[in-house]
Parts: sequence; C-alpha cells; structure tokens
Amino acid sequence: MPRIELQPFAPEFLPDAGRLLAARHQRQRAFEPLLSPRYEDPAVAEQEIAAVTKVDGASGAVATTGGRVVGYLLGAPKDASAWGPNMWVESAGHAVEEAETLRDLYGLAAARWVDEGRTAHFSVVPWHDIDLRDAWSRVGFGQQHMHALQQAVTGPFPPPERVVVRRADRSDIPVLAALEVALPEHQGRSPVFSSGRIPTLEDGIAEWEDDFDDPDFATFVAERDGVVVGSAVGCSIEKSGANNGLIRPDSAGFLGFAAVLSEHRGLGAGRALGETVIWWSTEAGYPSIVTDWRVTNLLSSRAWPALGFRNTFVRMHRVVGY
Repeated sequence: MPRIELQPFAPEFLPDAGRLLAARHQRQRAFEPLLSPRYEDPAVAEQEIAAVTKVDGASGAVATTGGRVVGYLLGAPKDASAWGPNMWVESAGHAVEEAETLRDLYGLAAARWVDEGRTAHFSVVPWHDIDLRDAWSRVGFGQQHMHALQQAVTGPFPPPERVVVRRADRSDIPVLAALEVALPEHQGRSPVFSSGRIPTLEDGIAEWEDDFDDPDFATFVAERDGVVVGSAVGCSIEKSGANNGLIRPDSAGFLGFAAVLSEHRGLGAGRALGETVIWWSTEAGYPSIVTDWRVTNLLSSRAWPALGFRNTFVRMHRVVGY
C-alpha cells in the first residue's frame, strides 16, 4: 500500500471527494442496479458531501498520496437525546480507493471526535463492499441496522390458513396504537436492547385519531380467527427520514412499519402483512420497495430477507471507552 498523508477535511477537497464517492456508488450499482444512478455523477455526489459539511460540528479527514486524494471520511452529529454524544458517517460520508485507508482516516477523525466528547460513532456502509465493511470492523465497529430493497413483484399472495389481511378502519385504532407500543417494547428486550422511546397507549390512540385518514399512508391489519393480531404500513420512500441520500432509490415504496402482538407471533401474520405491503407498492406503481431493520432483531432480520429483500447498506456502530 503506498504511503499516505492525512489531514483534516476542508472544502477544497470536495471535488475529489465527489469523484471518489461517485466511483464507489458506480461499483455498488453493479451489484444493486435499483439504487439511484444520479450519484454516479461526481457533481451530484459532491453536493451530497457538501451538505454534510454545512452541519454544525461536522469534521473529518482526507488521505492523499503524492498530492492525489485517495480517500476521505466526514462525520456530523445528530440529536444527542436520541443517540448519545455522537458522530455519524452517513452514506455519503466516506469513500476510499483502498479499503485499508479507511482505518487511517478514522484514526485521525475519531481523535477529534473523542476529544470533543463524542464517543458514540455510527457509519453507514455499502453492503456489497466486503473489504470496506471489514475495515470498519477492524476499528471497532459492529453491525447495528440494515437497509434493503427489492424490485416490484407480482401478487397478491395467499395468506396463511385462518389469517386475513385487510385495510385498517377507524375501529382498529386501539389495536393499532397497542402495536406501536409492542414494537419498541420488543426492540428494548434482548438481544436488541434499543433505548428508543416507548410511546404510551393514550398518545398512540391520539396520534392515530389525528392521522388515520392521511392518504400518503396505507395501513393494513392481519386478523386471525377474526381478531386483529398485527399491522403494517406502506408509503412512499420519500416519507422515510432514515432512508435518504445514496440509500434511497429514485422511486420506491416503503415498508415503514410492521408488528405482530407477542402472543400471536409465529403464525404467519407478519409474513402476510409484509407481502401485502409489497403487493400494495407494486400496485401503486413503484418499481421497487425498501425497508430496514435492526440486525439484532431476530424476527425481522429473518422475516424480511425471506420475503426477497436484498441488503444495500448496513449501519455500523461503536461506543468508545469500554
């Protein structure tokens, strides 16, 4: 590996960073062509990186060899009440010619982040690039959250025996609210241990009363023997704040929520709900559909790949100091 020189990221490096990011995205689209081709344009890729530099607290590093930029890393903080004292390297926040360079870039950038007290570090990494994922893992990062997509599929799909999936109506609001409590409760248990806020049932009912008729969202429920046991919501990917930038296809549906009450899991209702949202997305004219899940959620990490979702990006995570 040629000798590299490191320095803090600065605006004059944006064109070269855009070039590197566009090349990385082009390589990724060879594996997953449903991702947007727009970011293969270095000027468009540069705009994504420039947006990160405008976030208060953003910083990073650049690697050069003989004066030529061969890699960059750029992070920015998010709300500390949700993520702790953090720094995020999003999908546009890193690109290198050689994966090993990433480790050097992180070594320089992370020193500043930790000096600033930002000890929870997140990175969003192209799934197809095994060497890049390995480089992140060798500076202490593990998998936390998966992003995935699949192309539109024909249907509809027959539900399991004794399970019926239908559009939700207002009479379902109490159980819809209960399901929005059930999912974060499940995520808070082993082995996910998410610290996400668990809403109250009363707040959930009030929100559903206000938002139930929003035409941008398609809500379905699954009944077993006439009892509602689960729900799922489909919408445009434009409604997802987590699936943005290079993660987001130009046009896609989004499986944004799915949950089954704990006492009714394992009966096929979750699969039937997922298949229904996939079919809804196809009927709505989307060429693809996106979803995401916690890697440590044993249920969703098995259910959604089984429905045909292919990994695109993985969010990796490290907490410094332990």
